[in-house]
Amino acid sequence: MRRLLVLAALLGGSVVAQPALPGVLTIRFLDVGQGDAVLITAPEGQSLLYDGGRSEKRMTELLRQFGVKSLALVAASHGDADHITGLIPAVQLFKPKLFLNNGLAATTQTFGKLTASVQAAGTQGLLASDRVINLGSVKITVLPPPPGMPRGDQNANSVGLLVQYGSFRALMTGDSETVETAGWLKKYPANVLGPVDVYKSIHHGAKNGDNAAWLRAVRPSNVVIGVGPNNYGHPTSEALALYKSAGAAIYRTDLNGTVTVTVQPGGNYTLSAAKGTGTTPQTRPASPAPAAPRTIPALPSVVYPNCAAVRAAGKAPLLAGQPGYSRKLDRDGDGRACE
Repeated sequence: MRRLLVLAALLGGSVVAQPALPGVLTIRFLDVGQGDAVLITAPEGQSLLYDGGRSEKRMTELLRQFGVKSLALVAASHGDADHITGLIPAVQLFKPKLFLNNGLAATTQTFGKLTASVQAAGTQGLLASDRVINLGSVKITVLPPPPGMPRGDQNANSVGLLVQYGSFRALMTGDSETVETAGWLKKYPANVLGPVDVYKSIHHGAKNGDNAAWLRAVRPSNVVIGVGPNNYGHPTSEALALYKSAGAAIYRTDLNGTVTVTVQPGGNYTLSAAKGTGTTPQTRPASPAPAAPRTIPALPSVVYPNCAAVRAAGKAPLLAGQPGYSRKLDRDGDGRACE
């Protein structure tokens, strides 16, 4: 592993800090629908936005909801729209000092709008390389795409971040594919990649993201999947099975809403979620039980002691099948009683 470059104090006092709980690191896996966005706020108040989801409107709402006053750095794991669209208003609003990215231009209007916003904001581009960024007292280790990745393949050139505060560790790796995770496994010692306390699922739980060899190295205790309504089948049953086999608790932003990790000095942490931390998929309210068929009360049986009673009731003659008919009143058995 090459020696890491350190951007010491780059994101320290030179950036306007915002209110933060003393000594507490907060990581929010934002509910942006189908996409990824992670807001990291250091104990000293500096914030980093890693990916921004696919909606400018949604990201603007979330930045206001969580009282963000400034951003020290925005980072794009790669150039796909469901990861960078929300970075556009973030850059326009807060003019962050740095824009970390993989250096591959995406041929989309969204990417063009983002880069234009970066330029207009005076934000400095920062190519992902082996380096450490100090976000206040939080250590952010950049995992650049390993050597040999196919050029032009955004997913396989995703930028990863390892977040460390005390003994706490969180790992995020964009939409990486097996070729990239295999490259990282060759490049980094096992103790760099895992174990991690919180892990962002690769590619929203797609089939071509996480794999058994990678998860054996990462060894996540908790997995958060950034996912919303989609036609891709995310998260896939294969990915969910992998996370379960790794013994990890699973959180999904489509079911749990924004998932918040609060890390105390030293590394103890808690997870909470806007819609609760239950990881069992929510189900629709049970439909009302169908009404029991209405029972029609049986008519009281009619019994005539003799034909005089039949005649007195004006029912003579009684035909077989009519109420009150009986064989004892039908002496000749022709189906007509009391003729």
